[in-house]
Amino acid sequence: MPDYLPFDPHPRAPVPLPPALSCDSQFHVFGPREQYPVRPNAAYEMPSATWQVAQKLHATLGIARGVIVQATTYGADHTVVLDALDGLNAGGPRRYMACANAAVLNERDDAYLQKLHDAGVRGARFTRGGLGISLTAAEQERAFARVKELGWYVKVQPEPNGIAEQLATFESLDVPVLLDHMGRADPSRGSADPSLVRILELFQRGNFWVMLSLSEKVSKAGAPWDDVVPLAQRLIDAAPDRCVWGSDWPHPVSVKQPPNEGALLELLYRFAPDAATRQKILVDNPARFFGFETP
Repeated sequence: MPDYLPFDPHPRAPVPLPPALSCDSQFHVFGPREQYPVRPNAAYEMPSATWQVAQKLHATLGIARGVIVQATTYGADHTVVLDALDGLNAGGPRRYMACANAAVLNERDDAYLQKLHDAGVRGARFTRGGLGISLTAAEQERAFARVKELGWYVKVQPEPNGIAEQLATFESLDVPVLLDHMGRADPSRGSADPSLVRILELFQRGNFWVMLSLSEKVSKAGAPWDDVVPLAQRLIDAAPDRCVWGSDWPHPVSVKQPPNEGALLELLYRFAPDAATRQKILVDNPARFFGFETP
């Protein structure tokens, strides 16, 4: 198992700070290992990145809400997420929600799913190949049915070469669908990129959303990720009411040093130079999609 690099331990505040009640729509929590062992045959293991560290990160960034996304490292065992939700939401309104790994929809019973729902889980992520979790066609159909019963959304992690070939599995769903990481469209291909083309087509259906995230890996040029700006702006222009932003902290399976999260927020400001669009992406859209409580 390769060694993956840890997050930047010195996050800085973006300039300016984001609007009140801004949301980090995707981050993960890992460890400590002695408390949360990884599942057998996990495809990867990350250095510890606890909810307490995430809480401090968000305070530095000016982020007030967040969505914890279950890592494939833990499979259907969501203890690390449940404990993080308990800690982050202690003593106040629910500012943190979560997204399960889709494996749980086949591996756990209705009582466990209800436990997740009661804690603030509202979606299931269908992960890319190579991470050790795959579903048969029958398991996928069962998972989709359970998502609909629970009133959850479907979240799709793109393959590294783009999401285009995955979308046939999800395009007919009648639940909200969130496409991660700008579909990992190739910015060097511009408007001809097949993943971008398919996302723009699916936007017409009304239930497809996109996450503006993973710019450091989507980029072909490297920091400051100038080549990603036109791609993100094309997505925002097409569906400004259905774009959200996520840090992807602590940047799992990174073989290059992960970016500073303050720089990633400032990159979003380049995607959306006007305050009204930032308000949508960081506050209004995630509040509507994830169902955050009114403060």
